[in-house]
Amino acid sequence: MSVNICTMGELLVEFLSRNPNQGFTQPGEFIGPYPSGAPAIFAAQVARLDYKSTLFGCVGNDDFGRLNIERLRHEGVITDGITIIDQAPTGTAFVSYRNQIDRDFIFNIPNSACGHFTAKHLDIGLLNQCQHIHIMGSSLFSFRMIDAMRKAIEVVKSHNGTVSFDPNIRKEMLNIPEMEQALDYVLEYTDIFIPSEGEVSHFSSSQDHCESDVVNELLNNGIKHIVIKRGSKGASHYRLCNGEISECHVSGLATRVVDPTGAGDCFGATFVSLLLAGYSEEKSLAYANASGALAVSSRGPMEGLSSLTQIENLLSSTH
Repeated sequence: MSVNICTMGELLVEFLSRNPNQGFTQPGEFIGPYPSGAPAIFAAQVARLDYKSTLFGCVGNDDFGRLNIERLRHEGVITDGITIIDQAPTGTAFVSYRNQIDRDFIFNIPNSACGHFTAKHLDIGLLNQCQHIHIMGSSLFSFRMIDAMRKAIEVVKSHNGTVSFDPNIRKEMLNIPEMEQALDYVLEYTDIFIPSEGEVSHFSSSQDHCESDVVNELLNNGIKHIVIKRGSKGASHYRLCNGEISECHVSGLATRVVDPTGAGDCFGATFVSLLLAGYSEEKSLAYANASGALAVSSRGPMEGLSSLTQIENLLSSTH
C-alpha cells in the first residue's frame, strides 16, 4: 500500500516582480497570479511523483481560490481537505527580486482565508487515511493554525504515522509570537527534519551554533533523519547508526537559476516521498537535490515541478 502524504497550511497566489530591484515603494510591473503556498507546492510535487498527496487548508470563495484548487486537482492532489469560505479572500504574496536568489515579500496570509483555518476544518476521516504529515514553518502564522497542526500531528501519530518538518522560516513572519513556540513543539514530534543551511543554527539550544553540534543534539533528541538543503552547494543527510552519526552528501547541479521560489518545497517533497516509498537515503537525497535544481529553472512557484523521469534524465545527463 502506498503511503498517503498530507500537509496543511497556506494557499495563496503570488505576483512576481517583472524586473529585479523593483521594490514595493514605487509603481512597477508584476506578473501573476500563480498558484502558490509552500504546502501547496509540496503537495503538488508529491503528486507529480505519482504518490498519494492530500492537502488541508482554506481558500476564499473567489477566482484565486478556484485557481489554486483547479491546479492542485490537475496535479492529482486530493483536495477534499480544502475548505472554501466566504469570510475572507484567498491569500496573496507579492515578490520582489533583489537578485536571482534574494527576495522580499509582502504577504497577506494571517487575515486571508487560510488564516481562518482551524482544527474544526480538519476532516478527521480524511486525515486518518494519511500515514505521514509534512509541516511547514511558514504555516505556523496564527494560534488557530498552530492548534490545527497539533491536532493533525496527534491524529497521524496515533496510528504510528510519521512527521517531517521544514522550518521554512521567513524573516517577515518571525515577529509572530506564536511561531517560536510552535517551531519547538513540532520539532519534538519530527522524524524527518529538513532545514536549509542558514536555518540550522536557529535550532541550537546553546550559544554554540556549530552545525555538527546542532545535528548531533537533534539526532540524540530523537529525530531520525536530518537533511540540510545547501542550495547550489547540494545537500547533506545525517542519521544515527549504532550510536554513530552516518552522513552522506551530494553536490549541487549546474542549472540556470530563473526563480528560486518553491525549490526547497520540491526538494522536501521528493526526499520524503522517495524515502517513505523505500528508496535508500542516498538515492532519495540525490533525487531531491535534482528536483530542487529543476524547480529553480522555471519562473513561478509550481512551474518547476518534476516527475521521476525528468529527475532521472537530469541525473543521467550530469554523469
